[in-house]
Amino acid sequence: MLTERQELILKTIITDFTQSHEPVGSKTVMKQLPIKVSSATIRNEMAVLEEQGLIEKTHSSSGRIPSSEGYRYYLDNLVEPLQLPESVYNTIGSQLDRPFHQVNEIVQEAARILSDLTNYTAFAEGPESHDVRVTGFRIVPLSQRQIMAILVTSDGNIQNQVYALPHNIHGEEIEKAVRMINDQLVGKSLNEINVSLLSELAKNELGGEHVTELLSLVEDVVKDAASEQMYVDGQINLLNNTSEHDVNDIRSLYELIDHNNLFTNLMDPKSGNYPVKVKLGSELPNDLLKNYSLLTAEYSVGSHGKGTIALLGPTNMPYSQMIGLLEYFRNELAKKLLDYYGKFQ
Repeated sequence: MLTERQELILKTIITDFTQSHEPVGSKTVMKQLPIKVSSATIRNEMAVLEEQGLIEKTHSSSGRIPSSEGYRYYLDNLVEPLQLPESVYNTIGSQLDRPFHQVNEIVQEAARILSDLTNYTAFAEGPESHDVRVTGFRIVPLSQRQIMAILVTSDGNIQNQVYALPHNIHGEEIEKAVRMINDQLVGKSLNEINVSLLSELAKNELGGEHVTELLSLVEDVVKDAASEQMYVDGQINLLNNTSEHDVNDIRSLYELIDHNNLFTNLMDPKSGNYPVKVKLGSELPNDLLKNYSLLTAEYSVGSHGKGTIALLGPTNMPYSQMIGLLEYFRNELAKKLLDYYGKFQ
């Protein structure tokens, strides 16, 4: 552990560097420290911090910048969430305070708001759907061989998919399948509807030679409705933290973010003692993310489950502000979702 003075110096270096993005010298630290210390003493303490690997010297300046270890120490021991300007709170409130027709619309809007407020890449994952139940199923013909399957759930969400029908399937078979689904599946939770249940129903209720195709259709639309949707906004902001020469890296980063499974696995805010969890680039599994940090926060919607919001931004981001923003935003998002769910009680 560091002494109190060393911690103050480290905190000052990190705070200044995240604002200026320039190496920080002893004179700058001396002006900003809340205690009176000579420049020589600060230089000595900075030498200790450098020996411990918490700050490092750049080739182009006599100043110091935080290392990954320095950021980690700061995040684990020193960072304090910062209260944001009133205008930010007002913006969040006004943009969430409008009518939404589906849970997914609210979650998607959350990602957009976070991205706009920070100029970073934002992620928002909807709450789990353990208790969501099927309330209706319809099939709408679009053309001679094309239909749209529509599944309505108890949280007001509408899931739809377009399918091309095999040439030898008949309209009466489709109508029979729709009747079976509404008779047998309405009222069941999405998690109860699995392959074995559908197979049993199809065998007992449908019959016919095209059971497999119809079964696959129902299974697909239920699976999509049950999956936790993750929305991403602000991918273009990745360019702010990448050299114009690294065209291949930019392309690879876009492809990486398109693979939602990676970030779903990374967005695990449950461990740790803080509402907002921070993973530095050196702690992320892909080298493309080495200059980034991922901040994640969980929000709870009571019996409707939990979701996650996250920000991907540069390692030298202003952590106090971003942590303060995520702490506030997760509570506002939870309130909005609880208000929405309340309409269906």
